[in-house]
Amino acid sequence: MSIPGRGPRRAITALLLLVAWGAGLSLLVRREFFQGSAARLAEAALRLSPGATYYAVEQNGTRIGFASTNIDTVARGIEVTDYFVADLRVAGQLHRASARSVVLLSRALALRSFDVQAEAAQTPMRVVGRTEGDSVVIFAMDIPGQPADTQRVPVRGPVLVPTLAPLAIALGETPKVGKTYRLPAFDPQQMQSRELSLTVQAESLFVVDDSARFEPIKKIWTSARTDTVRAWRVVGTGGAGFNGWIDAQGRVVLATQAAGITLRRMAYELAFENWRVARNAAAAGGGAPRDIMESSAISAGVDLGPGAMRRLRVRLSGVQLAGYDLDGGRQTLRGDTLTIERRPVPDSTFSLTTRAPDFMARFKAELTAEPLLQSNDLAIVQKAIAITGLERNARRVAEKLNRWVYDSLKKEVTFSIPSAVQVLRTRRGDCNEHTQLYVALARAVGIPARIATGLAFVRGKFYYHAWPEVWLGEWVAVDPTFGQFPADAAHLRFVIGGLGKQAELLRLIGNLNIQTLPTP
Repeated sequence: MSIPGRGPRRAITALLLLVAWGAGLSLLVRREFFQGSAARLAEAALRLSPGATYYAVEQNGTRIGFASTNIDTVARGIEVTDYFVADLRVAGQLHRASARSVVLLSRALALRSFDVQAEAAQTPMRVVGRTEGDSVVIFAMDIPGQPADTQRVPVRGPVLVPTLAPLAIALGETPKVGKTYRLPAFDPQQMQSRELSLTVQAESLFVVDDSARFEPIKKIWTSARTDTVRAWRVVGTGGAGFNGWIDAQGRVVLATQAAGITLRRMAYELAFENWRVARNAAAAGGGAPRDIMESSAISAGVDLGPGAMRRLRVRLSGVQLAGYDLDGGRQTLRGDTLTIERRPVPDSTFSLTTRAPDFMARFKAELTAEPLLQSNDLAIVQKAIAITGLERNARRVAEKLNRWVYDSLKKEVTFSIPSAVQVLRTRRGDCNEHTQLYVALARAVGIPARIATGLAFVRGKFYYHAWPEVWLGEWVAVDPTFGQFPADAAHLRFVIGGLGKQAELLRLIGNLNIQTLPTP
């Protein structure tokens, strides 16, 4: 999130797709997770029961939406259809967000094809893909206003969808408390493999509403029959993105997500019809769910005042800090204490005309075009050259780009996945659009640049925010959203990297505590 009144879109988009199951399609899991046995998978699939389950979507105890999962056997295999819809209040405005995914699996639960559609604030996105044998996944991302982006992702062996991992865990064997299931996975957003894990942490009994009856006087549905369900709590680590209770069939009983969002299994009438009634009543009475931006903001307990902050010390607690990019450059982490300093930009930096022989190899990742970060696109290159002019000093070029992006983009909430080409055309967006376009422009003229995400301190609270870092003899944080060059010490970096890495911020929401400390 950037600042109050400006969109926390990255957290919301990731949250929406994660809760709506579709985000699981970005992580393709190899069959080796199930001990490399096709027979074991096929045996588990035989115990898969077709049917539908329904969920009430709640935020901090208030009903805000509806979700469902339907499993059906078809001629080509097994089809899993997931749907999610919710009314999310963001930056003082109510937005309808929805997502639908249709996944076709083989009889052995291996992925064959998928079609994911999501929309928030009238901004649709669609991802369609299929497997090609057991070695390649081909998918295309379609966002209005830009060409479809098709990617071929190599994989080893048949692949599964991680959102179905809880189901496969339960069908493969009775879950055991304390056992960790490891998932070798490939993330096409990062174009790299990484290991995920799911740990069974507890076992308990739940009472689930199994059917409903209509109360004509109250004009709502109430529980008619309940069922006692044994369930196991499964928690994902390393970016697995699941925290909830599943039953012996692998169906979700209760799942929790960031920003106080909960999915609770119940009868269809209780989940959907009562939400519809509550939504209409809230609209008539002026009630609304709590603003997600404020739900995920972290109070510092003090307002440090306006102006460019030169030094900031904070104590972090409530989450495991290992794995975050907290230490390095202008940030120093000692135990649970983080110190951030606003450093001056080096006066003498390299020239874009003459660079060391190993420069391109050293910064290959930070100079290469990526999906949705099209630094080699003709329009991006032409604009970068136009902004730069005849200037070849990297420091002055970086500052020119920062000033141009700050001056040229309208600051407003957006919900689509940011594409540098689209941002250049629309000239609007929040911190994610500013950062995406800046990084593409910098790379286009040969300046290594990367995306940093974390927190920005604004008026007594820390909000989720994104900003660029550029190499000018050292990594320098800049902020084209706030117009800062360099960025001040109010920027706390947690993650370096694109969309796949930014999902790691979700586990901070509702858990991270920050205490500001005196600066010597």
